[in-house]
Amino acid sequence: MPESPCVACCRLNSDKMCVGCYRHITEIVDWNKRSDAENYAILQKVAQRKQQAVACGASVEPTTPITQAEWQAAKAAVRLK
Repeated sequence: MPESPCVACCRLNSDKMCVGCYRHITEIVDWNKRSDAENYAILQKVAQRKQQAVACGASVEPTTPITQAEWQAAKAAVRLK
């Protein structure tokens, strides 16, 4: 199983993407329940997002911690797929 890119800095930007690991909240929930192929695909997206953020200078925008409501909504969205 691919290792989670989590860096224990869970802060979401306005797009609901974590500025620590570059995963969208829907990619964070159920990480351990996804297939290896799904997680590797997420890791490819993470690498692209991180590269883009570095190239653009990663402008500082307000972030918020993940709330319980956001977490539950993301879990529900993942289950509907």
